[in-house]
Amino acid sequence: MYIADVKSGVKMSRLSLAVPANVLALGAVSLVTDVSSEMVTAILPFYLVLSLGLSPLAFGLVDGLFFGVTAVVRLAGAHLADRLQRPKLVAGLGYALSAACRLGLPAAGGSAALIGAVVAADRTGKGLRTAPRDALITLSADPGRLGQAFGVHRAMDTAGAFLGPLVAFAVLGASGAYDAVFVVSFAVAVLGVLIFVLYVRDRRESAPAPASIRPALALLGETRFRRLCLTACGLGLVTVSDAFVYLLVQHNAGLATEHLPLLPLGTAAAYLLLAVPLGRLADRVGRGPMFVLGHLALVAVYGVLAASGPFWVVLPLLGLFYAATDGVLMAAAGPLLPPGLRTSGLALLQTGQAVARMVSSILYGAAWAAFGPVPGLVAMGVGVVACLSLWKVVR
Repeated sequence: MYIADVKSGVKMSRLSLAVPANVLALGAVSLVTDVSSEMVTAILPFYLVLSLGLSPLAFGLVDGLFFGVTAVVRLAGAHLADRLQRPKLVAGLGYALSAACRLGLPAAGGSAALIGAVVAADRTGKGLRTAPRDALITLSADPGRLGQAFGVHRAMDTAGAFLGPLVAFAVLGASGAYDAVFVVSFAVAVLGVLIFVLYVRDRRESAPAPASIRPALALLGETRFRRLCLTACGLGLVTVSDAFVYLLVQHNAGLATEHLPLLPLGTAAAYLLLAVPLGRLADRVGRGPMFVLGHLALVAVYGVLAASGPFWVVLPLLGLFYAATDGVLMAAAGPLLPPGLRTSGLALLQTGQAVARMVSSILYGAAWAAFGPVPGLVAMGVGVVACLSLWKVVR
């Protein structure tokens, strides 16, 4: 019994070393929160376009808010987290704000302006929490295993993204009402906030943060970090959002409305299966090559959509794109940032990417409204290939 207990303890110690408890706790919060958010994300494009009748351009403007409005608060929130040395506090405020917004969508009715305001508030919450959460991961894991740590976190996050559409499908099938999905989403989001408060531990930097935000902006003067930001922003400008991808799949395949919330499952399943192994592989072979691989998968997504190919090819390719780029980008940036500016530096990178994707959604929505969906896809694909010439800066 004693020998067995010792062996068991050694195994648990190795597991804790490989994946710190704080990373697992943050992953659990993201899992539950993503169940809530993906319930809404899975139905929102169809709710706005098919139920409320928004045009592609109007939807592009609302969808752009999902990315762009985070830029308003992301840097300020990250600086506050660095200044107070309390990333948990700032992230927690973001989770709570997003949870409250779940009830705002049914209250907004059919008003595009009110829906936009609720989306903006929800994205404000995401902007507050993302950089402090990722900073907590970089402070909780060994620098040489950041790819694995982010891979585990993103895999748990994606498990929630996988479950969210299933829950939305079940609720929508049982009630036939979009409002019921929003209410259940709120209840799940509150559970995520409770897990965050009870189980996530704060981490403090060894160096104090500066009093102003200017030193964070000065990080762009460091060559490697500046090039990393430029690469991410350039590729963000030519990344078609998931919402448009799912609308195109529905447009090409003519799927029934009740099946639409299930579309993100193919993406989430691929992401869930690939996030950890690709994160580990990026730690070994380099984060740059992995980042390029992910964007080549995105080009393939555009090609299949433009050719009206089968949706069962599009969805896993989109999952591969996220598994090879999302956590890998944060793992590449973390070691480049000095103590005291870690959260602000990650927020700077994420803000640039968010603004780029906001512009991308608006431009693609306008292109679809003017010329149809295919010319915009071709232009985006050409843009991705052009931007990949900078892949060597992503390390």
